[in-house]
Amino acid sequence: MNFDLFFNTISTIVDLELPSVSAHIKMAPLERIKILENGYENTINARKAAVMMLFYPKKGVTHLVLIIRNEYSGVHSSQIAFPGGKVEDFDLDLSATALRETFEEIGIPSEKIKVLRDFSSIYIPPSNFLVFPFLGIASVELDFILQKEEVAGIIELPLSMLLDESIVINKSFETSYAKLIDVPVFQIGEHSVWGATAMMLSELKDALKIVL
Repeated sequence: MNFDLFFNTISTIVDLELPSVSAHIKMAPLERIKILENGYENTINARKAAVMMLFYPKKGVTHLVLIIRNEYSGVHSSQIAFPGGKVEDFDLDLSATALRETFEEIGIPSEKIKVLRDFSSIYIPPSNFLVFPFLGIASVELDFILQKEEVAGIIELPLSMLLDESIVINKSFETSYAKLIDVPVFQIGEHSVWGATAMMLSELKDALKIVL
């Protein structure tokens, strides 16, 4: 999608009632659906994190940035994610966390990002994180500087590809809670986006299809 058209239209998303759980369930592993349907009553002791769903222009076309996490011993090793991370005591609020982490991980300063709104939070049982996504937009082309300790690479996802239903498929994965299960994924080239990031992407996609 042409970025100027996107930029002039996206502001209407601020007043949209989000699809929330109905969108999350579409991309949730079977074991997670019951948790979603029951709500997040048991997250009082969960750690908090915030992520940025950042749109920007690239050669006049609207793109969304995702990161490829480095391989490490944790449960989210090598996964595709949004830039973001855990809340620190000095963060003014959750959106400040998302902005700070976006700068730390991919080098985009907060003054280049307009935060439009928050999206529905999502609980990640394996890591005990309650994650708060924010929708942001940058009006200029971006130069990414990766935090090499945590970020192995980035994916610049065209909006048109995100909205293409053909990239949603089922795939078998070995997870932290099951040896081998079929899960819905967004297949972006060689990269499979699943789990919490796919669930957040699903809500974003459904919301965009309403307002664009």
